[in-house]
Amino acid sequence: MMHKHVLLVLAALFVLVAPVWAQEATTEATAALEPWVCPEGFAGQTLNVYNWSTYVAEDTIPNFEAACGVRVEYSVFGSNEEMLARLSQGNPGFDIVVPTGYMVATMAGRDLLEPLDLANIPNAANVSEVLLNPVYDPDNMYSLPYQWGSLGVGYNLSTVGEEITTWDQVFSYDGPVAWIDDPRFMFGVALTILGFDANSENPDEIAAARDFLVENGGNVVAIAADDGQALLQRGDVDIAIEYSGDIFQIGVDCECEDFHYVLPEPGGQVWVDNLAIPVGAPNPELAHVFMDYIYNAQVGADISNYTAYASPNQASIDAELILPEYLDNPIVYPTEETIASSFTTLAVSSDAEQAYGDAWDEVKILLGR
Repeated sequence: MMHKHVLLVLAALFVLVAPVWAQEATTEATAALEPWVCPEGFAGQTLNVYNWSTYVAEDTIPNFEAACGVRVEYSVFGSNEEMLARLSQGNPGFDIVVPTGYMVATMAGRDLLEPLDLANIPNAANVSEVLLNPVYDPDNMYSLPYQWGSLGVGYNLSTVGEEITTWDQVFSYDGPVAWIDDPRFMFGVALTILGFDANSENPDEIAAARDFLVENGGNVVAIAADDGQALLQRGDVDIAIEYSGDIFQIGVDCECEDFHYVLPEPGGQVWVDNLAIPVGAPNPELAHVFMDYIYNAQVGADISNYTAYASPNQASIDAELILPEYLDNPIVYPTEETIASSFTTLAVSSDAEQAYGDAWDEVKILLGR
């Protein structure tokens, strides 16, 4: 039952209280083990999904297409900022996007997200109550949790030669390292190390974090857009700052014990990614149907069992559809202690957001990356 305690600790970081609709929705939810059935009337239509890479099971999209008689166009992005920049120019035709918590708040504040009609997503009742009504989206007006996990450090123990436990080991390592192209995370780490709030809006503190990253980036050979795990797997780098599931996946692929993952002291990041519908979506009705499909217990379990990220789908967990070796693995389901020592990225003012973006550009230029 460890995962339930972990969810409660996670809830303390993100959640207000369970919304009334969730408390009253259990009788409306599809029975956990019933196969999902597509509503009629969507045959021949197209759904455009904009998601992170390797973030659905291999059969998730084909099964939805077959069930509804539709076609899914699937595009990927490498960072929240990339997705925001593209949608800020006007929605090019996406029906579903997958922003992290702080980006939900940012996009909603800029009127880039459509309100959800939860009555058309009955399987939303399968989502764990402790992950609903988050601080970044009260009452789940614009989003529902999709996957959650952590962002930390993956490394090849055989080449590094020692277990990594601190960020100092990462920054001082005498060998090739890849950072992730995620300004809010990288600045969150630097700010935390310097004793500041990971979500600081103070220009002087942001500048100090910029200087810290420049001074400690001499071993950086790549700043990767959500593919640092590939560099690590190929041996191009010995250390990669990456998402937990990505590092877990390459360990499974190689069937070896070389690849390790850690949230170094004084901590990494815990996050929740979410499904949302952007303003200007060509097919919001089919988008709601797709979300209902995703929250079916079996579909949700298949996704998490493939991606190796933690599932928000309580029905999947209660029905024991999640692989037990995942539920008991601290890489996939971080421990209470790990979550408590980690930071979460929160939305900041537009001025601070610009300051982070500008400072990150300076870091990359000065490091030649």
